[in-house]
Amino acid sequence: MSHHATPRVLSVIPPMTQLNTPYPSTAYITGFLRSRGIDAVQEDLALALVLQLFSVAGLKAVRERIDAIAPKKRSHQVRHFVEFFERYLATIGPVIRFLQGGDSTVSHRICSRGFLPEGARFAALDNYVDPDDPDGGDPLAWAFGALGAQDRARHLATLYLNDLSDVLRDAVDERFEFVRYAESLAMSQPTFEPLAAALAAPPTLVDDTLQALTIAAIEKHQPDLVLLSVPFPGSVYAAFRIAQTIKQRWPHIKTALGGGFVNTELRELRESRVFDYFDFVTLDDGEKPILALLEHLQGQRGVSRLVRTYVRDGDAVRYVNMMEGDIAFEDVGAPTWDGLPIDRYLSLLDMLNPMHRLWSDGRWNKLTVAHGCYWKKCSFCDVTLDYISRYETASAATLVDRIEAIIAETGQTGFHFVDEAAPPKMLRALAEELLRRNVSISWWGNIRFEKSFTPELCQLLAESGCIAISGGLEVASDRLLKLMKKGVSVDQVARVTQGFTEAGVLVHAYLMYGFPTQTVQDTVDALEYVRQLFENGCIQSGFFHRFACTVHSPVGQNPEEYGVKLIPLPEVTFAKNDIGFIDPTGTDHDAMGRALNKALYNYMHGIGLEADVREWFDSKVPRTRVSRHFISKALFSQR
Repeated sequence: MSHHATPRVLSVIPPMTQLNTPYPSTAYITGFLRSRGIDAVQEDLALALVLQLFSVAGLKAVRERIDAIAPKKRSHQVRHFVEFFERYLATIGPVIRFLQGGDSTVSHRICSRGFLPEGARFAALDNYVDPDDPDGGDPLAWAFGALGAQDRARHLATLYLNDLSDVLRDAVDERFEFVRYAESLAMSQPTFEPLAAALAAPPTLVDDTLQALTIAAIEKHQPDLVLLSVPFPGSVYAAFRIAQTIKQRWPHIKTALGGGFVNTELRELRESRVFDYFDFVTLDDGEKPILALLEHLQGQRGVSRLVRTYVRDGDAVRYVNMMEGDIAFEDVGAPTWDGLPIDRYLSLLDMLNPMHRLWSDGRWNKLTVAHGCYWKKCSFCDVTLDYISRYETASAATLVDRIEAIIAETGQTGFHFVDEAAPPKMLRALAEELLRRNVSISWWGNIRFEKSFTPELCQLLAESGCIAISGGLEVASDRLLKLMKKGVSVDQVARVTQGFTEAGVLVHAYLMYGFPTQTVQDTVDALEYVRQLFENGCIQSGFFHRFACTVHSPVGQNPEEYGVKLIPLPEVTFAKNDIGFIDPTGTDHDAMGRALNKALYNYMHGIGLEADVREWFDSKVPRTRVSRHFISKALFSQR
């Protein structure tokens, strides 16, 4: 690359992220770079890897690997795959095309239950019991009704792919998963050793496939700089494998690592071996660091003037941060999906719950309403990090301009607003602007259940295209909500969620267990509140997360305020995020988690809402202190 030619930038989504829609980081950065006249392209290697493995050629390659395993050592799933191998070869193409929205008539054959080979994952179908007909015949009939043949077929096709991913994990690469690929290699790993060992090990079929896809992408685009955006621990290993391939063949191509995982876990990076793979590691929003990097590569800026960037200096790691203002949220430009194969993403249907489906079903254009979080006080959240602490908005007119540009490009009108918590003021302005311009979209996103979401605002948002909303109820206990500085109370959450439900908007609640000082009694009470929220139709879906203490959160920074002691971390040279703690209450949160998830799974299918919450627990737990009519009273009192 001559010193003055503008470098060509390739942004890559590494496996695994999600399969129904592109992870948005490359779309943002490519759109931004193009708005500055920079030659920028993008590739989704996560989708490409799955489509290659789950093809006739891919399954034949898996079969070759299996033939090398002694029959006695093959798992049940692998033996099933070998037995029905010809059926798998005959069905894989039609199933993938169907999930891509291409071949809708095959749904009739899939629904017949005689077309797809059915492995262990299909046993889950026996868990669905029709609440009105417990001895009934077809377990899926009540869930989908007579009209839902396409949905029923998508659910069966998803189980079929899950069977195949189990075969891959058992026979080819024990780390393989659709979403969390090789996640344990990177989750808060204090040292680089486990990752280094995995990268030095002989490649698996998955590694070989990824290498071939990487080579093809580099040959096609001939980039000077490759950006790898790693949002989750589950995409770290593959990002390093991609960089390894590039460095082995094209040592002159520069590589840079960034994304949510880096911004959260690599803030104290001291491991110089990372730079055998990456020339640069950047923190927080990528726009400014990448512009500085491009000027550096063109000889217009010395290393000491880079922005929020780690480089190797001899054997040491050096962090360079020339203080320069960030690019305003108003000026980052519209994301572009140009170059990503929009029509090849897979709409999966693993959960029957209508709200849960939104994450894996359908192609959503991902867009941010505001940068950062306007609240930024929650004590479990990484409020000290830039992506949360720097709150900035763009005007409603700018947002709707971006929305219109994206619809013109993708031909798709579904939007997922990916904010930490979309601000009510901005959502109101956005809804009014959409209605004023007569722009029809469907959208969903994450909010805080705060009182500014009046029934009137809920109605306005629904008219502007809002179909679903998710928000944190966290631990349904006013004592713990105060302790975590959530700024909401249980009865307020009930009223806000009811306002959305009455406007025809689906509501999903994020729930949490294992928060510092949370007792068994707190957990039982929380589940009773959740039961009543379902029973009163305030929420349609939810998910219980185990609380994890992170070093960037208020709990991690001031543990004594929350009544816990932190367990000292070993010396950290690589990833640092989760930190263990000792909670004097000594509650067995694993046992709690099993009960909570079982109860929730049933509630989401409309089952067991009458039962005493104690029935979900394996061990004896105290009765709830919550009045059986707490939520209905809270709803009634506002009328």
